[in-house]
This record gives sequence, C-alpha cells and structure tokens, in this order.
Amino acid sequence: MTSFGDLLGPPPTLLTGDDDAESDLLNGADPAVVAAAHPSASIAWAYLAEAALAGADKGTEPDLTRVTAGYAFARTGYHRGLDQLRRHGWKGYGPVPWSHEENRGFLRCVGALARAAQLIGEEDEYLRCLDLLNDSDARAIVELGLD
Repeated sequence: MTSFGDLLGPPPTLLTGDDDAESDLLNGADPAVVAAAHPSASIAWAYLAEAALAGADKGTEPDLTRVTAGYAFARTGYHRGLDQLRRHGWKGYGPVPWSHEENRGFLRCVGALARAAQLIGEEDEYLRCLDLLNDSDARAIVELGLD
C-alpha cells in the first residue's frame, strides 16, 4: 500500500542512514573507498552497483563482467540494508518509503539487483526484487526507471 495509511499494517520503516558515508559520496569520494570504510552503508554499494551496470547492456550481448560486478555490489548493499531494516523493527514486510532519503540506498540496491538479474536471465530474482520494491513503495519502481 503506497499511501502508508493501513492502520492495521506495520508503520513505515525509516532508516537512519550513514551520515559520514553519504557526506563522502556527495563530496565526490570514490564509492569503493567509501564502501571499504563504511561497509554497512547501502548507499555506497548502490553507487558501485549502478556504476558497474551503467552501459553494461549496450551492444548485442551484455558485458557480463560489469553485470556480475553490479550484481555482487547490489546484493551486498541489499543484505546490509536488510540488516539495518531488521534493526529498525522491519519484519520482512511493510512500507519502506522512497521519500525518506536514508531508505534510498537500500531501495537503489534492490533496483540495481533487479536490473542485473534481468540482464543475466534470472527472471525469478528480477520479479522478487520488483515485488519487494512494490511492497516497500511503488514510487521506487518509477524513480529507479523499472516501470
């Protein structure tokens, strides 16, 4: 439910983010350096995944080195994000709003994982990622260009 108005459902989960990692990235730091210094920051992994996947599908066949690197970065950020969500009370379902900036690292990792899975023909994983994004906040699918 994208309105987050279901009084019987769980409240939206709002992550706290990693101010140092986010500041470093916004100031142009190398995402690999940021991920190494702040491995629990999904946003750093999202930057790495999206960079690896950028242009990986240009041409007749996807660049599998870039796609698998993007997949690995996205999977890492996804799992680090799941850890954070659970620490914030998330039970495996319920809204994770795109509008909350600190949630975007996790959501971007899920989106990158969806793209990478689709590029290697892992349709089940692609659909699971879309379902997770839709359940979290359908706006994320649009914002990530997966609609």
